Amino acid sequence: MTTFDHIQVTGKKDTRSGFGDGIFEAAKANPNIIALTADLAGSMKLDALIRELPQQYVQVGIAEANMMGVAAGLATAGKIPFTTTFANFSTSRVYDQIRQSIAYSHKNVKICASHAGVTLGEDGATHQILEDIGMMRMLPGMTVINPCDYAQTKAATLAIAEKFGPVYLRFGRPVWPIFTEGMPFEIGKALPMTQGSDVTIVATGHLVWNSIEAAKILAAEGISCEVINIHTIKPLDETTILDSVSKTRAVVTAEEHQKFGGLGGAVAEVLAQRMPTPQEFVAVNDSFGESGKPTELLDKYGMGIGNVVAAVKAVLKRK
Repeated sequence: MTTFDHIQVTGKKDTRSGFGDGIFEAAKANPNIIALTADLAGSMKLDALIRELPQQYVQVGIAEANMMGVAAGLATAGKIPFTTTFANFSTSRVYDQIRQSIAYSHKNVKICASHAGVTLGEDGATHQILEDIGMMRMLPGMTVINPCDYAQTKAATLAIAEKFGPVYLRFGRPVWPIFTEGMPFEIGKALPMTQGSDVTIVATGHLVWNSIEAAKILAAEGISCEVINIHTIKPLDETTILDSVSKTRAVVTAEEHQKFGGLGGAVAEVLAQRMPTPQEFVAVNDSFGESGKPTELLDKYGMGIGNVVAAVKAVLKRK
């Protein structure tokens, strides 16, 4: 039987604030860390760092491609640059610069991307990047991390400061429940949230919380869900996923991303090679977003709590 007593909500806060607090703490401990931003210091929660550590801050203006080049140069000189802007501007606008100047030469650059997915909300489709996980996980040597709440985002920011090599760290804008306070964080190691026997729900980012809430609804109906928090999409913790699937023999993946190329695709690749299993995808179905309230957009584009419930019931029929 699935239990949830160990999952405690300790507050609500946006994940980007976890990044802001994390980079400030990391930069205080390591003077080689340099925060760069493309005219979005406030949105990226860099205020404390700018105030207390101005020598570790570079404002490049609205010039994201140049920011990636500057970061590559700083890394060559032994610094640890953290680039900061919206996820759309961190990836699709500057993909060539990332590929050629950072990934190809395995530079120690941390690409920190806020306002990802439809939960960016009112800024609309042009800013709601839903393809970035796929783009970044295809780059050789790129680590891809998508934490689920404030606490995990702070922990991830501190962890990537200690890891050599290029990293893509994705987080968001909306205030969201904090439920991983005090839980362990290790790059590349999944975090099981619940134990279950009927179906495995593999979730990332904001969809971890929606999956937990869906699992509660399903538990009341006698369906036991094992929810796995995949904060690191690359390298993927294949062992944890396969161990769970070997027990449940049914999988639902849940992510705030296109259903192509993201977490669902990564899990499907593993299952196809190692353990073919029925799988349902909770994600955006080949569509751009629109302007609106974050939770309403999650529901409209198929990523709400009810969508996870429906996906679980659908995959169970295929077992």
